[in-house]
Amino acid sequence: MDEDPGTRVADDAGDITGRVKKVVESLGCSRREFARRIVMDPSKLSRSLGGTRRFTLAEIVRVADIGGVDVAWLLGSRGTPPARGREPAAVPEGGRPLQIVRETVRLIAEHGFHAVRVADIAAACGTSTAAVHYHFPGRDELLEAAVRWCMDEDTARRAAGLADAPDAHAELLHLIALQTPRTGQQRRQWLVWLDLWAQAARSTAVGRLHEHYYRQWRTTVADAVRRGVEQGVFRAVDPEFTALRLTALIDGLATQVLATAPDSTGPDSMHAALLAFVDTELSPTRA
Repeated sequence: MDEDPGTRVADDAGDITGRVKKVVESLGCSRREFARRIVMDPSKLSRSLGGTRRFTLAEIVRVADIGGVDVAWLLGSRGTPPARGREPAAVPEGGRPLQIVRETVRLIAEHGFHAVRVADIAAACGTSTAAVHYHFPGRDELLEAAVRWCMDEDTARRAAGLADAPDAHAELLHLIALQTPRTGQQRRQWLVWLDLWAQAARSTAVGRLHEHYYRQWRTTVADAVRRGVEQGVFRAVDPEFTALRLTALIDGLATQVLATAPDSTGPDSMHAALLAFVDTELSPTRA
């Protein structure tokens, strides 16, 4: 996932950056939301818009696709500038990049990353392999985009549930429920994580993405435990160490659910084991 400097677009005067800012403003969304739409790391978008990083050609293509403008206009040639308040291009819902990423996630979950060809993704999207490469030049970039989309979806679901939780105990139960692979979407995301783990063991770049996600995930769990201790709904424990143990238990049980026969470890037994961990390790009455 290391970027090839040769694919970066020269922008010494900042003209391209200025045009991308106009696209973001025309859509009326936050920069974080725009980064989600073009399947880009928000920190990379921020640095690119701030002038400390150059956009890659593939990123410019995705900006044009979502903004409904011409790549030529973004690069300084004649073309269609954005109209304020205009909607993203009327291609598949969310734009072509998100369609490619969603189909990539589905195909990885069904067949595994190494068994999925760009031609398979193009066929699922009803487009050409050239169009897929246009948005995502390499397989590693596609894997990164697929994992990042799963991360964003997971983060959004966590935030929605945590906002309604009455206390930290309810927050932790919500996080556990989200990580139990019951629905088709939950199972697909877990299968993508399994492929990510295999890739992370062999690739430093994928490993960095893996590390970023798990740091974020364990911090979320540790913060919930810490709040629970402060609220008195959990006994006094080390939040970071407890988060490490709980997330490791979640990983191991989810792997068993996905890899074993239906009459063996299932979502219900996984969920029961995780609730037992919370009761045994965190309940104030068991101190």
